[in-house]
Amino acid sequence: QVQLVESGGGLVQPGGSLRLSCTASGNIFSINRMGWYRQAPGKQRELVAASPNGGSTNYADSVKGRFTISRDNAKNTVYLQMNSLKPEDTAVYYCNADLITTSGRWSSYWGQGTQVTVSS
Repeated sequence: QVQLVESGGGLVQPGGSLRLSCTASGNIFSINRMGWYRQAPGKQRELVAASPNGGSTNYADSVKGRFTISRDNAKNTVYLQMNSLKPEDTAVYYCNADLITTSGRWSSYWGQGTQVTVSS
């Protein structure tokens, strides 16, 4: 069993900052790619930022220069630092991890989602 637990969402005013955290635990052998996605009402879920092991981080054009993804591999944790938040950043943010379980299976796992609301 694998669980991804997210935290850090909330209500923030435009121009403010939030830091999301996601920790993976359970029957994990190794984690390759970790990333953040978001889904706003009426919109398709989209990639926000990704951090593959052995590769370059990448960001959606809409968040470049404002968001930063980072990882603490020793803790199986990925972070998303969000600065200069805009109302259009309002969405449910989901953590994702591509990993190998201790039984040797590769799969993609999702967190439960955390609400980020940017409003005055």
